[in-house]
Amino acid sequence: MCSTLTYYREDGSMTLSVRLDAKTESLIDRLARRRRQSKSEVIRDAIGELAKQEEKGAEKKRPYDLVAHLIGCVKGGPRNLSVDAGKKFHEMLVERARKRR
Repeated sequence: MCSTLTYYREDGSMTLSVRLDAKTESLIDRLARRRRQSKSEVIRDAIGELAKQEEKGAEKKRPYDLVAHLIGCVKGGPRNLSVDAGKKFHEMLVERARKRR
């Protein structure tokens, strides 16, 4: 079930019709009461926040960028841990199977 809400800016320059499901309409009602704002103000604030997040998203870093400062920062231990990993894993499984016998 959807209800259609029509909002007018105080200066009358903008009309917006929005179809909302019952859950979203209820959420907007609760937010408006809690914040002592009109539904229009709640929706305008929400759109403003979404726009800010989208702008930040354009600057969003890749997962690599978030951990780049950690890569290569550990000292010590063998440098070739990934070399022959399959071979080492196979040897570990063979040894484990041998111990079970």
